[in-house]
Amino acid sequence: MDPVVRSASVYFILLIFLRLAGRRTLMQMTSFDLVLLLIIGEATQNALLQSDSSVTNAVLVILTLISLDIAFSYIKQRVPVVARWMDGLPMIIVRDGRPLKDLMVKARVSEIDVLTAARESQGLQRMEQIKYAVLETTGSISIIPRS
Repeated sequence: MDPVVRSASVYFILLIFLRLAGRRTLMQMTSFDLVLLLIIGEATQNALLQSDSSVTNAVLVILTLISLDIAFSYIKQRVPVVARWMDGLPMIIVRDGRPLKDLMVKARVSEIDVLTAARESQGLQRMEQIKYAVLETTGSISIIPRS
């Protein structure tokens, strides 16, 4: 039972830390993807490299983590408040060519980040060409050009 409690505790702690770290930390990965990847990698490493960790223990940890991930995915589909808390909402960071500085500082996004996304996705060169820039829940920036 100890591996189940330990793995669930680490899962929740990492989830909270990643949520506090912000979306730009994650880039294209969701916090659940990263937490699962980190802990499964660590559990596998322990089972393979340390003599006091058994394969059975690693399998139990991995099954616990996958079960938590499936359970949270199910809960997020059924309870929108939980989904908003865990994943956040898309955030408009540029409106009508004007950067919303307070929101950009809060999200730790620079004007250079926005212009890079605008150039890569739409071929835009200047902030004035952007109708909206949206920081998505995945950490990517979507650009909607002016007509």
